[in-house]
Amino acid sequence: MNKAVTQYTPGNDEGSLLASSDDGGSKTQVIAIYGKGGIGKSFTLANLSYMMAQQGKKVLLIGCDPKSDTTSLLFGGKACPTIIETASKKKAAGEELVVGDVCFKRDGVFAMELGGPEVGRGCGGRGIIHGFETLEKLGFHDWDFDYVLLDFLGDVVCGGFGLPIARDMCQKVIVVASNDLQSLYVANNVCSAVEYFRRLGGNVGVAGMVTNKDDGTGEAQAFCEAVGIPQLAAIPADDDIRKKSANYEIIGRPESQWGSLFEGLAQQVADAPPQQPSALSQDDLLALFDGDAVGRNVVLEPASVEELCNAEALNRPSLEVIYDDV
Repeated sequence: MNKAVTQYTPGNDEGSLLASSDDGGSKTQVIAIYGKGGIGKSFTLANLSYMMAQQGKKVLLIGCDPKSDTTSLLFGGKACPTIIETASKKKAAGEELVVGDVCFKRDGVFAMELGGPEVGRGCGGRGIIHGFETLEKLGFHDWDFDYVLLDFLGDVVCGGFGLPIARDMCQKVIVVASNDLQSLYVANNVCSAVEYFRRLGGNVGVAGMVTNKDDGTGEAQAFCEAVGIPQLAAIPADDDIRKKSANYEIIGRPESQWGSLFEGLAQQVADAPPQQPSALSQDDLLALFDGDAVGRNVVLEPASVEELCNAEALNRPSLEVIYDDV
């Protein structure tokens, strides 16, 4: 799992988690997808993985979000039993966990959910680490896939969620964002993490951004240009897409109205090399937006002690003992 990725070449990557080819390299592309919660990672990945499978690729989609909803659209809204919960139940019953307990398939796409602790009962990041440890026991390293897509929550900064970047578990990262400050703030944090671990000798790069719910205002594209990554696709803010997504309907089909969009995205995801982004400062990030929209012209006014305390507290006698000079 900790083997470093030394060089990226589409279709012949080193450092993969999975099966290796005869020449010692791995043919599997492991790609971590990050984004703000609710930005549309699961929607994007369900349709992307489905399109890849229709193109004859063998794809594994792994949900690494404690909400465990990455695979819900793929399976028509049905909840997928999580690795962490299922493994715990099996252990309590004295039974062995097998692949068929946690890995499911639809039309050529294989999918699973790592899961996480209940609210207030544990660390989500630690759950991610435990989930991958369980995958290793199931023979993860021997599995044979063309693509493994990892869906990670981007607006959580604890170590477990940064695992693919910190430990070179993937060859590249893709961010999903929109034309809004909060999702681009998360995308910028991901770029910053990639920068940090590259300085420590890491090899993971950012292949690009998928702009979801694109309303044409252009902030996401401007962000990509500013940090030095490509925009891989722009999924429009379209009512047809919204309704079909809400009904758990796959639109990433070759014959669909949106088929060509996801065909293009699949090609970009396959071919885009990992870039070394230059994360923006907070002021530079704000500069991508109109000042009236983000309050950029607000001036920070220092507070005083007098404003924080009431008059009685300020006039309270001191208990300090003062000695006269000798």
